[in-house]
Amino acid sequence: MTSRRDSFQARPPIVRRRRRRPIAAAATAAVLLPTLFSASACGGSADASTSGSDLTVMTWAPAGTGSADRPGMTALASAIGQDVNTKGGLNGHRLRVITCNEHNTVDGARACAQQAVDAKAVAVIGSYSQWGEAFMPVLERAGIPLIGGYGLSQPEFASPLSYPVDGGMPALIAGNGRQLVDAGCKSVALVRPDTPAGDNLLGYLGTALRPAGIRLTDVKAPEQSSDYTPVVRKAIGKDEPGTCVTSALAAEPTGNLLDSYRRLNPKNTRIASIIGSVQQSVVDSTGGDSGPLGGAYVTSWYPPESAKIWDGLRAVVRTDTTNGHPIDVSDPGVQTTWVAYEVFRTAVQKLTEAGKPVSSKAVSSLLDGGEVIDVGITPPLNWGTTNMLPSSGSPRLVNTWVTYQVVRNGRMTLQQPGFVDIRWTLTGGRPPA
Repeated sequence: MTSRRDSFQARPPIVRRRRRRPIAAAATAAVLLPTLFSASACGGSADASTSGSDLTVMTWAPAGTGSADRPGMTALASAIGQDVNTKGGLNGHRLRVITCNEHNTVDGARACAQQAVDAKAVAVIGSYSQWGEAFMPVLERAGIPLIGGYGLSQPEFASPLSYPVDGGMPALIAGNGRQLVDAGCKSVALVRPDTPAGDNLLGYLGTALRPAGIRLTDVKAPEQSSDYTPVVRKAIGKDEPGTCVTSALAAEPTGNLLDSYRRLNPKNTRIASIIGSVQQSVVDSTGGDSGPLGGAYVTSWYPPESAKIWDGLRAVVRTDTTNGHPIDVSDPGVQTTWVAYEVFRTAVQKLTEAGKPVSSKAVSSLLDGGEVIDVGITPPLNWGTTNMLPSSGSPRLVNTWVTYQVVRNGRMTLQQPGFVDIRWTLTGGRPPA
């Protein structure tokens, strides 16, 4: 395997059972992002021509609520805007980035969406909310596209105005299931929130495990608790060889779950998780390689945060534009926000080069037209009709690629090079021959 930093710069070999896709060589494009964006004052109508004027965009996420908080996403959005304000603008436009605290409530999500409408935003970019049923109708009525939502709710994968840049929780949990099949697990316990969103995860994981005949145990857990001992006891069962436990809780409760796991000290159970539940900061806070995550399997949407393709993100985070707000580069919400802004940048660049005005309608039309958007961090993205997922519930889920990672020497590193396509698991199919 190539080095941790450079492993996504080389083309991996083609394999039969797991289709892998190499990342495009785009470190240069990522580094150039700060030179192409700028931020400033207010913008015009979202559907009107904004050529030569400001472009208003919004990013929202919950803050001050507990385990669901993602303040790094809005902090990064503001940092992008401030960092590039002095660097010439975005293809002749100045970018006004506004942010909103969604408070992890239905009313908060709806209020943030309405604020985007009132500000005549060209797009909502990045953003984290589980209340898609509340915010998407508001954006749809105003014709405002959502580019790169985190992927927590079904409307993000169904609305014709949503352009997800990752596969959301469905891709993560299905990919994790296949990763555990390859790891030789005989049984898998899913520790997940006792919520409707958590209920949806079972089907995706079950589809991934079923062809291998692996038993799945559903372990519901509170979203916030200081003691997950009963949950861990149920998950590890008799602690037999081949027992695997995977967490789909948020990062903070997963840290508490791991404390209980460490105290019980199972001998045979193997721990696993998905990005967002586990990230490098969680590995560090739980003891690194000597902690319970030593050797853990993790499924992610993206390459590890140590990869060179994140150099542009790191450059912005290192500037003084963050105003003292800590931004964790390993946070998948932060990474998704970065990718989403790259997609928006590319769309604006294509519209400008074609001599077209930039508006919400123009951005949506460009993306709907099958224009391939390759920002070098994910496989090329295409929201055209022919690339839609053959699923009535998630047709907008066009990025079905994940990465397999493992914790080695206290760092999250690639278990294998390149991306793995788990599209078949999301459509209820069979594994490729």
